[in-house]
Amino acid sequence: MNSTYLYAIVIAAYLCVLILIGLLTGRRTKSVEDFYIGGRQIGPWVTALSFVAAYFSSVVIIGGGGFGYMFGMSTLWIGAINVLLGTMICWMVLGPRVRQFTQRLNTMTIPGFFGERYRSKFALMFSAVIIVVFMIFYNVSILKGMGHIFEVLMDIPYGYGILLASIIILFYVSIGGYLAVVWTSFVQAWVMGIGLVLLTIFSVRAIGGIGAANLNLAALDSGLVQTPGIWGWPGLVSFALIVSFGVWGMPQLVVRFYSIKNLKVLKIGTVIATIGTCMALLPYFNGAIARTLFPQLGNPDLAIPILAKNVLSPLGSAVVLAAVVAAGMSTFASILIILSSSVIDDIYRKGFQRQVNREKILFWSKVASALIGTISLIVALKPPALVLTLTAFAWAVIASTTLWPLLLGIYWKRATGWGCAASMVAGCATSLAWMAAGKPFGIHGFIPGIIIGGLVFVIVSLVTPPFPEEHIQRIWQAKSKN
Repeated sequence: MNSTYLYAIVIAAYLCVLILIGLLTGRRTKSVEDFYIGGRQIGPWVTALSFVAAYFSSVVIIGGGGFGYMFGMSTLWIGAINVLLGTMICWMVLGPRVRQFTQRLNTMTIPGFFGERYRSKFALMFSAVIIVVFMIFYNVSILKGMGHIFEVLMDIPYGYGILLASIIILFYVSIGGYLAVVWTSFVQAWVMGIGLVLLTIFSVRAIGGIGAANLNLAALDSGLVQTPGIWGWPGLVSFALIVSFGVWGMPQLVVRFYSIKNLKVLKIGTVIATIGTCMALLPYFNGAIARTLFPQLGNPDLAIPILAKNVLSPLGSAVVLAAVVAAGMSTFASILIILSSSVIDDIYRKGFQRQVNREKILFWSKVASALIGTISLIVALKPPALVLTLTAFAWAVIASTTLWPLLLGIYWKRATGWGCAASMVAGCATSLAWMAAGKPFGIHGFIPGIIIGGLVFVIVSLVTPPFPEEHIQRIWQAKSKN
């Protein structure tokens, strides 16, 4: 059978499964809370693996492979730190309190939590606007990764590839909301894992073993097998931190803690998510191997697609194709839910104080998902940078804005609304200014952004009046039975 036909059959079967999930979950989506956070009734396996799928999207499979291609084996440290800081410690530190506090305050979004926790319309509106604007950049990077896979493996023009993926995502998100997102992401996590393991096994066999891969990389450039190697310490450390600590402020990932059924299953989910994210090391590793096999690639983002096409059978390549499409779709779908909630619930209903009944909110949330997805698609047709570069830019700005208000908001009773607002503005502005200046000393804008944002938060909170005791007691009440 022609390999293109085989790819088409595998991906068509996979997309049909996603559509079916969208239709089934659509029947269970009856309220706004169902659409945004699944009614807070999602179990540990689905929550954990949907977190994995949303975290390690086509951005990591394609973009991580591209960075492995450019920088070699030292990029494995990024994946390892992702597992430790971005998953295990994140779930342990944020998970329980985010679940408790957001239920107490009856909030379904990160901006909504800020608005209630800090009694600040500015914190609500500013964080919502930042999330909407810069998440669109992140969406573009996801679509770009999927487009490259269709382009290389199926000879489908880049634009048609991202159009196909976008239509399917927009369908099941608009129909099923968050329930569709987590259940499709659950399926997608398994597809991603199988695809990456297959690719790794056959890539190592093609190069003659890990030792041979290291020798071949060293022959090209010794910096490709050393740490920090070509990166340099500032670049390696700051990038590892942004894609690990950045998770702590990323709404499409933090929302998993909102939706999980209770604190008991959260502990189980922590273990599952930590094991699942170990797959983060594989794209970087495979990208480094691709450098030894195809040293003259013009675009590093093509490393994984080219590698899959050459070391796997057509069926194996089809599985990898499905894995990348799965990865991209899971994250893109998660972000659409976040962006629609930010636009409709946070900005329109709460920010502008519009009285809208719950049925209309649900309807307009679905419309907003479709419109935002369409905007992302249009921008992705002429993307401005490498996949992982776009991701790091978006994550740096969003996390510099939201990380401290979220973390200190659930751990520090003395945190004030003025401290939150000042931290958001300072962190966001510092991150943007640092990147506009060309990342001095090789340090990514995320690092100065969170440093300045954290200092400003603490200083301003200490010199401004604390919240009344009744507000603090409302947030720090006795632990609920959940």
